[in-house]
Order: sequence, then C-alpha cells, then structure tokens
Amino acid sequence: MEAYDILQAVEDCAQSAVLATVIHVEGHAYRKQGAMMLLLSDGGLYGSISPGCLEADLSGYVSLVEVSQKPQMVEYDMRPADDFGWGETIGCGGLIRILLEPVTGELLVHLLTAKAAVDRGEVMRLTRSFAEGYSDIQYYLSGVDKEASSSSSDCQSLSNAYVYTFKPKPRVIVFGANQDAIPLAGLAISSGFRVVVADWRDAYCTQERFPGAETAVAFPGELVKKLRLAADDYVVVMSHQFDKDAEFVQAVLKSSLRYLGIMGSRSRSERLLDGAERPKWVHYPVGLNIGSEGPIENAISIIAELISIKRGVRADEEWSSSVRSGDIQGCRPW
Repeated sequence: MEAYDILQAVEDCAQSAVLATVIHVEGHAYRKQGAMMLLLSDGGLYGSISPGCLEADLSGYVSLVEVSQKPQMVEYDMRPADDFGWGETIGCGGLIRILLEPVTGELLVHLLTAKAAVDRGEVMRLTRSFAEGYSDIQYYLSGVDKEASSSSSDCQSLSNAYVYTFKPKPRVIVFGANQDAIPLAGLAISSGFRVVVADWRDAYCTQERFPGAETAVAFPGELVKKLRLAADDYVVVMSHQFDKDAEFVQAVLKSSLRYLGIMGSRSRSERLLDGAERPKWVHYPVGLNIGSEGPIENAISIIAELISIKRGVRADEEWSSSVRSGDIQGCRPW
C-alpha cells in the first residue's frame, strides 16, 4: 500500500487510529524505511510492514497509545544469531524501529492537509522533530518543488528528526482499451498507480470494463492534448491498430515522460517511431523479459518494469543486446 493510500484511509476513517511508520532499518527487512500502516481501534488494519507477524504484536500497543495520546517507539531486533522467533518468522535478520502515533490533533490536521494538496498534484513534506525521546514530537508541514522532489528519497532520518515526502500517485496512461488492457489496468491500480485508460472508442473505454480507472475518449491527436502529459507520467501503447498507435506515439514524443512503453515487436515499434529520435524513456518491446504469454502474464511483465523504473532499479540499465535485439512477432511484450 502506497503512502497516498494511507492518507486516503486517514481521510475516510471514522474511528480513532494509530499511525505506524518504519523510521529506521538496519540489515534486511520485509519493508524499508518509510513504510506505513494504519492501526484502527477496532482491530482493523490498512497497509503492512511485515508478512503479518509484527502487525499482531503492534495491535497490542493501540490502546496504550490512544489512552496516553503520546507517540511511542517500538523496536524489533532480529539480528541475534540465537533468535529463532521474529527473525525466522519474518524471513529477515535486521533491526526495525517503528514509530506509533495517535492520529489526532496536529498530526491529523497535517495528514488531511497533505491529502488535499496531493490530490491537487502538489508535493508535501512532513517533518517530525523529536525533542526528548519520541514521546514529544513537533510537526511541520511544507510544500516542496515537484521537480526537485522527483530525484530525492521519500523519507530521511536525521539525528533528531524524521522527514517524509508525500507525492501524488504516479499516473499510468494505457492507450488502447482492448481486452488485454483490463488485467494491466487492474494490476497497475493494485500496485499503487493512478490509471487512465484512453481510447477513441466509447464502447470499449468504460468504467464497467475498467473499475477504479479514469477514462479518456478522443482520437489520438486530441487525446494527447486532453491528457496534459507530464514529465512523471508512464504511458503504455497497446491499441494494436498500427495507424492509431503511430499517431499517438508521434504526438507523445513531443512531450517528455518518465516512461513510454510500446507493445509489439521491435521492428513494428521502430516503424511507429518513423525515424524519430528515441529518447531514453522510450522502451520497446514493453515489459521485462520473463517469457510472458497471454494478457495476465504480459500485464505482470509490464508492471514489473514500471515498478523497477519507479524505484530507480533500472534507470540507466538496458538488457543485453543479445536479448533486446530479437524481433519478436505478434502483440506480446516479448
């Protein structure tokens, strides 16, 4: 679950809650620094910070934090060699410090303010300053330049402070509302992306076929104007109609994106480019090479590539030329 989903849960929550945030990690852990979850007074949970074992233990602290109305730090140390409990259960051997905060007062106001700002496309930074221990926290919320935040980490631990940056959900635009776009849109939504399905056919581009996604209907040239493409957008082209794909790709190339993936063979994709210079953010064949077949596996390979780019894992890497030089036929990513 992304940070945005936690903000959404806070906004929707009608009962008292405790925010759990991983603020320090040493060694290997299931989730990294910055991971958050919301613990509700009735035992409900939003998000996760472990495969499930820590959540049960953390739930026991909810009443204590709610009664005291004071933040509390909980530490789980799975590093000792003779620890056959937590470390073995979680599948890691690290140390995790988790900050538990009652979602009331100043923190609640800041989280709701951040949610409203993020919905407007803004980036917000919440700074927690620790005076003595972790029971007395001063909060400060500020806006951040969107371009500057794109290259910085979402979270940062300082000697007496913890800083988290809330960003809008990254947008994935799927051009082509075909049957094979359905699992892709669904998986992208589940992976924390904001999804827009775009097509020129009203009957295909509907909320019923793509629940949870936004829709945009227009012919390719008008779609690009309508979508207002931004530098942090991800676009996947998969209408399977060459003329429409070509028109859309040529229009998109006038913008600068985070990612443009084209489904189909290498030769087809290069014909779509029609001799235009290929920016580094253009990828084809689309998706990671996992030998995928069929819509669901293709969707998995594409989302895996989007996540890797979002996390910066393959920002400046390419698959070997021996792998990428193949001219795979058909409409599969590979």
